Amino acid sequence: MDLSRNTYLEVDLEKIKNNVKNIISKFPEYKYHFGVVKANCYGIDNDDLKVTEAIIDGGCNYLAVATLEEAIRVREKFKDIPIIVLGHINKAHLKDAIEYNITVTIHSEESLEEIINQNLNGLKAHIKINTGMNRLGINKNLKDLYEKCISNNIEIEGIFSHIYNASNEEDYNKQIEIFEKLLKEIDISKIKIIHISASEALTNYKKIEEANGCRLGIIMYGFSEKVELESPVKLISEIVQIHDLKKGEVVRIQWYF
Repeated sequence: MDLSRNTYLEVDLEKIKNNVKNIISKFPEYKYHFGVVKANCYGIDNDDLKVTEAIIDGGCNYLAVATLEEAIRVREKFKDIPIIVLGHINKAHLKDAIEYNITVTIHSEESLEEIINQNLNGLKAHIKINTGMNRLGINKNLKDLYEKCISNNIEIEGIFSHIYNASNEEDYNKQIEIFEKLLKEIDISKIKIIHISASEALTNYKKIEEANGCRLGIIMYGFSEKVELESPVKLISEIVQIHDLKKGEVVRIQWYF
């Protein structure tokens, strides 16, 4: 709260919980509903993690974050729910992932080698496929990477990707084609979780046959026209002055740094 201006962000935890419940009831064909709680739930959570708690109470049975630091912070409060770090983890801290029971992302041959070189028994991982976003992930040789993981006793719990520009059906279909083509290289019956759809793709397209997981991000906060949801966040302030302006006059904004 900005006490000098009486400005604050109001978050209705019950509405977030109900939104999650409504989303899950709309898409019950998925077994795993990941609550994406990275960056303090897009900046609205606080130190007590009440927003994250509401997301869990709403029915999300897996959490996703961007960094190991975020994952450890969440794990310290929520002891049992699975948590995956979607981003890269520095090799110096991979042992912390095992200590805190955090799932990691293998996104390249190099990231796999960092794990193998440390002989990290008990590490659980998801392999990320790059379907065109071109940040993290592999776009070929899934079979080779997967078999190398298995031969080095790395538990591959899942395989996933992220759809960019999911509102464009042509882009979406191209990315799904890449994803499904790579999945055919391995026996996916041995993979516990396959997830690719996030908020936008989830609401715009049918579930692909291979997937049994989806990731809920900004949709949890009411950003969807396809699901009946509430807006749980309000920015509240006060009017401090009103001017009567004539036609042609302007309101100028001055930024102070």
